[in-house]
Amino acid sequence: MAHHDGFAHYHADINGLRYHYVREGAGPPLLLVHGWPGFYYEWHLVIEPLARRFDVVAPDMRGYAYTDKPDLPPEEGYADAAFAEDIRSLLDHLGWEKASIVTHDFGAVWVQRFARTYRDRVDRLVLINPPYPGIGMRWLEPGHVREVWYQMFHQLPWAEDLVGSSPRATELYLRHFLSHWSHDKDLWTDEEVAEYVEAFSQPGALRGGFNCYRAVFRTFGQGQQGDPKIYAPTLVLWGEDDAILPVAWSDKLADFFPNHTLKRVPRCGHFMMREAPDLLVGETAEFILGGGAK
Repeated sequence: MAHHDGFAHYHADINGLRYHYVREGAGPPLLLVHGWPGFYYEWHLVIEPLARRFDVVAPDMRGYAYTDKPDLPPEEGYADAAFAEDIRSLLDHLGWEKASIVTHDFGAVWVQRFARTYRDRVDRLVLINPPYPGIGMRWLEPGHVREVWYQMFHQLPWAEDLVGSSPRATELYLRHFLSHWSHDKDLWTDEEVAEYVEAFSQPGALRGGFNCYRAVFRTFGQGQQGDPKIYAPTLVLWGEDDAILPVAWSDKLADFFPNHTLKRVPRCGHFMMREAPDLLVGETAEFILGGGAK
């Protein structure tokens, strides 16, 4: 597919999958890893300003948008270990011995697995409202369980058929999360939402995203063995108005990130790269290039 966003688009063979990614700029390696519902485009407001200081790569991860969607059981093809191996292979392809990574949502889950498995390949991490082990079972607390209905819905084998039954159905579903999880409910433009609809209308893209949730449910309790802590310098930026990942859940970060700095961001929800792009660019550049939180 031809993209008309002004970015340089590439493809690579990553663990047998045709991966799509955007690459811009020059400087220290910086990987941007999306979550759900996301793909490379979620970073469109920060790629160019970050590329003035970094060699920026923003991929579509396996199962998403313009990257291949392996036809494998979710617990095999869409568990965090598979994504961690893709990140390793992508760094190999790019010729990067190590990299700094900015990520959020499911991306933060995959990147944490990568950072624990390949500790010497991580320079610095910037995590935005990250799911992490310290949250525990708070997802299902009485005051929050109403927010996680979609995670159960994604377990249904016909969920992607229903959401993908028409472009309008896909738009309604994606627009709900983009709006509900943002501080400003009217932030997203019709043009931006259309990019999401197009990406998730690619064959298998809805299923690929939903398979990530299926993998979590099917592998629950089978966590990675060994030291759960990540020792790489880590900046955590947490929007104070995230409906799905409340900032109060940041209270256990020190148990898993002994070398972290937490900054709360007011009037910002789940999508900081869209809601506060200038802040994200500035904090990322200062943290990685300025050497904060050693």
